[in-house]
This record gives sequence, structure tokens and C-alpha cells, in this order.
Amino acid sequence: MSHVVYIDMDDTICHFREAFEDAIVKNPAIQYPQSQFGFFEALVPIDGALEAIRWMIADPRFDPYILTAPSILNPWCYTGKRVWIEQQLGIDFCNRLIISPVKNLLKGRYLIDDCHEGKGQERFEGELIHYGSRRFPDWNAVRTFLDQSVSK
Repeated sequence: MSHVVYIDMDDTICHFREAFEDAIVKNPAIQYPQSQFGFFEALVPIDGALEAIRWMIADPRFDPYILTAPSILNPWCYTGKRVWIEQQLGIDFCNRLIISPVKNLLKGRYLIDDCHEGKGQERFEGELIHYGSRRFPDWNAVRTFLDQSVSK
């Protein structure tokens, strides 16, 4: 049996906040740097994130998807996130990209997200893995938890 795992994108598998803050410093006149063409494509992966996703792809116990909320003020966001996924995980994984502002609409065993509320994470019916929290500070902790929890 494979377990559906949804994985948030911004600040869970790539450094959104860091890029946002750097862009503000470089050009304070731009209030929403994420609205600039190419912003999402240039995001830097978080250490261990892509390796963890590739591990899940290769492990028949998991059925991973990217579940990311859009920046609705930026129509380039949708395309930028899609391009980033292709660049980092390949064209085939783009079939596993879900862009939704409401994350609890989907059914699955796990949701890995840096936020525990705000986009429906608090109403997700599966288990929320709060990335960056004390319990799950990095991708090693997430992988260990997933490996142990589905092996039971």
C-alpha cells in the first residue's frame, strides 16, 4: 500500500522567504518581488528536500505530490512553480504538481508544510508534518519519521 504524501513548496522544499527578503533589499521599490517574472524559477532548494522527494518517488510505500498555494496576485507564479518543478525533479513529476489555495480539500496520509495553518493545513484529514518545527527541523527528521511510521 502506498501512502499519499503532499509536500508544500515555498520554505519547505525551496527558500522562498530568503529570496523574497533578498529581493526587497536589492530593490525596495518592488513591494511584491514574487510578482516579478522569473522569481519562482530562481528559488534555491532546501538542503535534503530534493533527495527526500526522490527517495519517496523510488520507494513504493509513498505516492508523493507537490501541493503548493499560489500567489494569486502573480499570474506568473503558476508557471514559475511548474518550471521550477521541471528543473529540479523532471518533466514527469510535473504531473504531480497541485496548485491550490486550500490544502485540506485533498485526501492523503501526510501533508509536509512549513505552516500549520492558514491555507487549510489545520483541517487536513491526514497527518500534518510541520516542517521547520522542533519535531521536524530538517529533511532528515522528516525522512526518519516517514520511514518509521509506514514501517509499523
